[in-house]
Amino acid sequence: MELLCIQSQEHPQLPLAELKAVMECEDIIADIEVITEGLVILKNISQDNLNDYYEILTRRLGYTHEIHELIKKSDIDKFDEDLSSINWSDYIDETFAVRVKRFHSEIDTVGTERKAGSLILENCDNIKVNLTKPKSLVRIVAFENDFFVAIERIKLNKKHFEDSKPHKRPFFYPGSMSPKLARCMVNLSRVKEGQLVLDPFCGTGGILIEAGLIGCKVVGSDIYWKMKNGTSINLDYYGITDYRTFNLDVRELKMYEKVDSVVTDPPYGISTSTGDIEGDEIFKEFFHAIYDNMKDDAYLCMASPHYVDLEPMVAEVGFEIVEQYGIKMHRSLTRIISVICKKSD
Repeated sequence: MELLCIQSQEHPQLPLAELKAVMECEDIIADIEVITEGLVILKNISQDNLNDYYEILTRRLGYTHEIHELIKKSDIDKFDEDLSSINWSDYIDETFAVRVKRFHSEIDTVGTERKAGSLILENCDNIKVNLTKPKSLVRIVAFENDFFVAIERIKLNKKHFEDSKPHKRPFFYPGSMSPKLARCMVNLSRVKEGQLVLDPFCGTGGILIEAGLIGCKVVGSDIYWKMKNGTSINLDYYGITDYRTFNLDVRELKMYEKVDSVVTDPPYGISTSTGDIEGDEIFKEFFHAIYDNMKDDAYLCMASPHYVDLEPMVAEVGFEIVEQYGIKMHRSLTRIISVICKKSD
């Protein structure tokens, strides 16, 4: 069995890195075939695991837009024949629509949708086309001269990432991270449902919202009471109940239990959330403060500006940088997303 993943092309590396991280922490056993940027197939999935894997991936992923069960691979010469050979009664429930997406292909999208719809109707009884609210969605992906025919079993909640943008939350403060990136960073930290996530610079709570929505317990702290209080307001708004928030300096942080992961966006620049610390010192103090609050082999995922060299700082404390990704913000700033592991003693 195979799953077809259509990913965001907002970043060349993060969508695939996020997918691999979720597969690792959720013990998803499958081979990854990258067809092209934005199009990935998960292969050799056992029938027994398909539904569970499908549910986990649709619930967790931020930079993957669609996931479908792959029915058949075809090409431009055999497309009609292959589409007609499928037993569509196994896949379509009363009404359906066909949607075509192209990757490096010159096919006529609308024409292909109409042709596919007609072929399906000819080979399946008691079904109708419904283009507005179909019960079943047939997704056809064209890549060069190849076609991938798939069915949507579980819909990703893409609307969430639009509805939860920072300015749409009850408590808003400029400079907050986008929900998609926050979700991706939570996933890069390899945390699982029921585990404990800490953000010691929680700001308006964007990272904690995304962690809470995938079923994690969350803890946030901030040196400013306004931010700590605003985080609580936002978490309540999104129905997240298993959380704690604290108003304190990260250097004073002593957790009641060691956390499974840390996901955070430390402040940098002229204004920082540690008041009396400037420049690179905030990162040095942060690494020392956080180390003893994390379980062995736990992951830290954090953002930092490109001009801060984290390597010597993490090595001094006992961390190890596992992977890094750059996001260009503007001409003078690139944000670095680092995945860092606490090494076992």
